[in-house]
Amino acid sequence: MTVAEAPTPESVRAAARRLAARVVTTPVVRDDELDRLAGARLWLKAECLQIGGSFKMRGALLAVGRLAGAGTAGVLAQSTGNHAIAVARAAREVGVPATVVLPTDIAPGKLRRIRAAGAEVVLAGTTLAERLAVLAEVRRTRGLDVVDPYEDPDVVAGQGSATAEMLAQVRAAGGRLDAIVLPVGGGSAVAGGCLAAEGEDVRVVAAEPAAVPALTEALRAGRPVTVRTRPTIADGLRPDRIGQLPFALARGRVADVVTVEEAEIASALCAVLMHARLLVEPAAATALAAALRLSSRPGDRCRDIGVLLSGGNVDSGVVTRLLAGHQG
Repeated sequence: MTVAEAPTPESVRAAARRLAARVVTTPVVRDDELDRLAGARLWLKAECLQIGGSFKMRGALLAVGRLAGAGTAGVLAQSTGNHAIAVARAAREVGVPATVVLPTDIAPGKLRRIRAAGAEVVLAGTTLAERLAVLAEVRRTRGLDVVDPYEDPDVVAGQGSATAEMLAQVRAAGGRLDAIVLPVGGGSAVAGGCLAAEGEDVRVVAAEPAAVPALTEALRAGRPVTVRTRPTIADGLRPDRIGQLPFALARGRVADVVTVEEAEIASALCAVLMHARLLVEPAAATALAAALRLSSRPGDRCRDIGVLLSGGNVDSGVVTRLLAGHQG
């Protein structure tokens, strides 16, 4: 199979052009009450309204399309949910079979969407290492082509197109961002975002759950490391190790990493639902929670902050539980 070249700022721009007619140009949403809470103007990129429910559709369409053009017999992916949904939908679109390796405790709603898209499901433990071991065995025995959620250059470029789109939309609205906040799990969003922001006078800020500080610990160690994790409601940000390619792209480009506590994630999810009327999943709420804290930090002068609301695939039971405990 052909191998995509390493992603660059130009490949992100090219990805945006190639995807323009294939994905939704999701809106950038403003809300006065959220601005008040943040003490800054927030520009919310609503990828929760994207096809497949998340920005992951962007990278999957590019990567699966390349493999289909090269004559793949089938694609294979591991994921905690959204990447698998996207790969399954992209594979169905081009008529190739998809197999996905998922954690045994995957959110039920995400599992239903994956199966509805026609993918074969293989369940494997709860950690990234367990999924990767099963994926390697399936790849060896069945000869499928892997669409990696972190290391595939097409995936990174495609995910970066969401940030590129946000920057263009804010400019078109007469705004100018001081910072963009991107959620971090395996790292494709922040890596693509860093490429999209190259040459722009804007800070790239990564947001991750304090329970899974994969980027924080990688930056401390100077390389990706497997971190000890605690349970988090942000199931899309559960990978306990950032990808090698995302780390190489983000290191030196990310201005700051904000680690967010579980209560902050829950509060942000409720706030964006109640005020902006956007239903997001906890992974997306993690970025908003970081943005709400960003402008209040000593020495920080962020007045206009872009936030990637990366997805909206959240189970109703989670939303009900979080709203029941929400104050204000």
